[in-house]
Amino acid sequence: MSDLNRLKGKIAQLKGELGAVIVAHNYQRPEVQDIADFVGDSLELSRRCAEIDTGTIVFCGVRFMAEIAAILNPDRTVLLSEGSAGCPLADMISIDELIEWKQRYPKAAVVCYVNSSAETKAESDICCTSANGVKVVDSVANDDILFVPDQNLGHYISTQTKKNVILYPGFCYVHHRLKPEQVKLVKQLHPDAKVLVHPECRPEVIALAEAALSTSQMLRYVKASSHQSFIIGTEEGLLHRLRLENPDKSFYLISNSQICTDMKKTTLETIARTMELGQNIVTVPEAIRVKAKQAVDRMLAIS
Repeated sequence: MSDLNRLKGKIAQLKGELGAVIVAHNYQRPEVQDIADFVGDSLELSRRCAEIDTGTIVFCGVRFMAEIAAILNPDRTVLLSEGSAGCPLADMISIDELIEWKQRYPKAAVVCYVNSSAETKAESDICCTSANGVKVVDSVANDDILFVPDQNLGHYISTQTKKNVILYPGFCYVHHRLKPEQVKLVKQLHPDAKVLVHPECRPEVIALAEAALSTSQMLRYVKASSHQSFIIGTEEGLLHRLRLENPDKSFYLISNSQICTDMKKTTLETIARTMELGQNIVTVPEAIRVKAKQAVDRMLAIS
């Protein structure tokens, strides 16, 4: 038996012993996605975690995602598949900075991208994902919106709404470092391919794309499209599902730098070790959890 199959067998055994469900983000390694009970984007994973009734949730992603599971499931054990997997974007805003910005714009409602800490969510009025950001912003009564922490997603939303969107200067390094020149070059190499990018990309990159979409929206777009080739502007982990679900279509990355190192920290080895040792338990202090859950629940109610 190969090491890969042995690890898969061990994870399956541990899953049964723990009564666990394994969820994974679209950016995880292919072999991690393959052993998960559910794979999706942040909104899909948030919805699924709100419905889970098993005793243990094993989250293959980064810390803020596991925190959402813990926020929605305070009576269940949430294990993060790799304890050191964080999110540089989420770390770009501190509570002190958010409070300062709220004081600077007292009439603004705070819309918080889910790529943020539980503490940031607790200081926000409502959360959003890249899939529902415009819908969330339009649902808020306030004319002024303080959008944290991703400036590129916030800018994209501002082009789709009549609200006044105030941008906090954070960014996802994977998407932010994609440049228009790279898009043009790949388009020259594959002129018949449609360009699909994530709204965390720079505005000038989005301007060159056929559509700015969340990962789940990209999957649906490609499946419904009669086109045979696509240039993809998001983390390379999504290519696994794109190719599985569309074996007759071709996919190209804008750059070979489209890798989130934190997402790739999770391996079958770290999953097995985490489950076997019961380590990397993610909890959120109750006072923070209750407030953060209000922001998450408001998002889920309109999605």
